[in-house]
This record gives sequence, C-alpha cells and structure tokens, in this order.
Amino acid sequence: MTIRVLLADDQTLVRAAFAMLVESARDMEVVGEAGSGREAVGAAREVRPDLVVMDIRMPDLDGIEATRLIAADEDLAGVRVLVLTTYDTDENIVEALRAGASGFLVKDTRPAELLDAIRTVAAGEALLSPGPTARLIERFLRSPSVPVAGGGPECLSDREREVLALVARGLNNTEIADALGLSPLTAKTHVSRIMGKLGARDRAQLVIVAYESGVVTPGTP
Repeated sequence: MTIRVLLADDQTLVRAAFAMLVESARDMEVVGEAGSGREAVGAAREVRPDLVVMDIRMPDLDGIEATRLIAADEDLAGVRVLVLTTYDTDENIVEALRAGASGFLVKDTRPAELLDAIRTVAAGEALLSPGPTARLIERFLRSPSVPVAGGGPECLSDREREVLALVARGLNNTEIADALGLSPLTAKTHVSRIMGKLGARDRAQLVIVAYESGVVTPGTP
C-alpha cells in the first residue's frame, strides 16, 4: 500500500526537500503541504493522510498543538503524526508524545532513516530519535502523571504487564513473541488489548504509561 504523507513545515525549501525525498520512495506519496500548524490541521481533515510529518516551531499554531487537535479528532483516528524538528529538548519530546505524536526525530536524521521512520510510524509502531530517548525517560519520572482514558496498569494481567514492559523497551510484536514464547499474532493481540484497557492511542502512549507507572524503570534489563 502507498503511504499518503502530509508535510507541515513553515519553510518552503524544507518542505520541497522533504517532498522530493518522500516522492522518491515507491511506497509513498505526498498528498498535501502546510506552512503552519493551523494549515496542517485543516489539510489533515481535507486529505486524510496516513501520516503527518510535523514541524514543531511554526507560526499561527505550533506543531504540538496541531498534533493535539489531530489526535483529538475522531474523524482523524487513523492519522499518525511524526514530529520532526531541529529542537530535541526534553519539553518538546514529552509534549509532542503527550499531544498524540507517534514518533519523534530531529532534522539532521539521514534521508534513509526518515523514510524508515515514516514506514514505522505509519505501520502503527512508536519511534523515538535514539539520542533524546534516555532524557525522555528521565523526564517521565520527574513529571506529573498523565491521566489515561482507561484503567491503570493494575487492570492488566501478569502477561499483559510483561508485554507492556517489552513495548516500553522498544520491542516490536515479533520480538515480543520471541521473548515470551508466543506467536506474533498473540503478541499483537496482547498489545491491542493493553491499548484498549489503558485508553492508549498507540504504542508511544503505552511507553509513557509504562514508565510513569513504574512498570519499567530506566536501567532495568
């Protein structure tokens, strides 16, 4: 399937460069562009992309608030957001993920890595830029907890808590299956049920819940 991508960045040349890169991939196409956060929200509602590549620093409405509006719109439930920015501060990472972003990369990412990131996020996986990840986790532990729509981890079975811990450590469904001696389909089913119980939109939010609730802690194997 072709991944339909919306590009949101206030710099025309940057959008043009991203558009050329995305269009060079056989499995992707650019279906829209936006120069501000408000334009990005409007374009997302108009073209219903699979994924939005979202800059953070934009006029009129920043990328974090635009992400929050897209994530809160029930009509855009299938739209994923990959935040791409020059600024990899703790605040931006945390706020972007809490707003509903499914991935976070800095703009000096290599072209091939950006295309892989688009594929990863469009497939429903969570993706974080490797550099800021450790700081992100530490920030989770210092920040106030974020209410979830469903129950907390206490509503999970022992097996589901094991799966949640592995999701938080970045394992995909196949890797989780191998680690626990399950089939990939069973692992996928567990992840889906955990999302439902915790009211999580995607795997990125499962990471947040896992660390803030203490299901996993930095430094644990």
